[in-house]
This record gives sequence, C-alpha cells and structure tokens, in this order.
Amino acid sequence: MRNLLGRLDLHTVCEGARCPNRAACWHDSAAAFLILGDVCTRDCRFCAIPHAARPAPPDPGEPARLAEAAAAMGLRHVVVTSVTRDDLPDGGAAHFAATIRALRGRLPGATVEVLIPDFQGEAAALDLVLAAAPDILNHNLETVERLQPAVRPQADYERSLCVLRHAAQAGARVKSGLMLGMGETEAELSAALRDLRAAGVSLLTLGQYLAPSAAHHPVARFVPPAEFDQWRAAALALGFASVAAAPHVRSSYHAEELMAIGSAP
Repeated sequence: MRNLLGRLDLHTVCEGARCPNRAACWHDSAAAFLILGDVCTRDCRFCAIPHAARPAPPDPGEPARLAEAAAAMGLRHVVVTSVTRDDLPDGGAAHFAATIRALRGRLPGATVEVLIPDFQGEAAALDLVLAAAPDILNHNLETVERLQPAVRPQADYERSLCVLRHAAQAGARVKSGLMLGMGETEAELSAALRDLRAAGVSLLTLGQYLAPSAAHHPVARFVPPAEFDQWRAAALALGFASVAAAPHVRSSYHAEELMAIGSAP
C-alpha cells in the first residue's frame, strides 16, 4: 500500500490522522484517500493533520492518479475525503467532483463515498459535488453543540447541519459521525442524534475519541463497548437506516458494509 500510494503521490487520511484501524484496513486493501494535499487550513483540536494558512495549490492530475490506485487495489467501494481548504474559492468542491468523475470512468462498477468539509456553508460549492452524484455524501458533526468551539473552533454546529440537510434535500444518501468521550453528556449526545436525524442523515458512525497527542483536546472518558451498543440501539430507534457504533469505529471503517446494511429492505 505504501509503495502504491508513494508511486502515485497520493495521501490517505489513514496515515495523516493516525487512524488506529489503518493496519486492518490496509490488510483488506481498503483506504480513505485524502485529496487536496495533506495540510489543512483549519486547526481542529482533535485532528493530527498539519495546518497552515496557505497549503499548496490543488494538483489537477490527482483525480486520475487516485482512480488508478483504486483500480489497482480492486476497490468496490471508494472513500474520498480531504483536508479543509478555506483558501480556495470553492473550498475544493470542483476537485471533489473531478475525482468522482475520474473514479466513475475508471471503475464504473464501484460505489463512491465522499467525506467532505463544510465548504464554509456555500450551497453552490456543495452543489458541485452533488452534481457528480456520489453514492454517499458524508460530513461529520464530530461532537455535540456545546463542545464545538473547543473542538472545531473554525467550524460551526448549525453550519454542518445545514450542509447535511441541503444534501439530503437534494436526494443524496447522507452520512455523519460523532466521537464519544470528549466530555459530552448523555442529554447532549441524544440531542445531537436527533438533530442529525432531523437533517436527513440516514447512515451514522459513533466511535471513541483518541487524542493524537498531549497537545490535542483531552480524552474525558473511555466509553465501554456496552454503551456503544446502547447508543446504536437508540440511534436505530430514531430512524437511522444503519449505525456503526464501537470504540474503533471511524468515518470510513467498513464503509462498504455500513452502506450495504443501510440499503437493505
């Protein structure tokens, strides 16, 4: 995997965000591709990806190389995410759309899931991505409303819900995720789940927050597996079609299985 990604000059969020599942996913030839570089314009307090005000400009050859890598891996379900690019007029939306089109051309039988930033709430940018018709549109809420300023200081709870709502109203299958153990209360987490469902989210991931370093937002508690089971049941009762909830669950972990379960009658 490292040789392939290095040869094609591609990045993955698996490495950039120090995901604890990367060994298992790579063993299964699965990866979440990271486009638009590996430097983010935001400084979220939960994330290990480096940040800077002006990263390198988008690479126009990246979509084709990513499609080549996905074909070489024999992927049936391709997950594409990105750093946040507030320095770009469209936030990188056109690059997402080009990547989706490249994947459709190279792997017409594969499903495509995109995990997008909020594009600063610009509906026109989001519509560029939706026009390329990804099979899943994912945008993570990450945490409850009260903790947003501490965890995502350059993001906004309501803005993220608006992104999800806009995508759902446009007919997309919409996915989102939350990290547990950041200091949220049960009432706050319940409210966040209701807000996500009201926004039209049908696929949900819930995982344990792990601080990348001592400089990041601290872990308030480690949530027992039984609690994840309870939250999964609660989310399904609210009407989510498919829920993955466990300590090591991340946005793209077993994404193909989550989508398949959510598609079942």
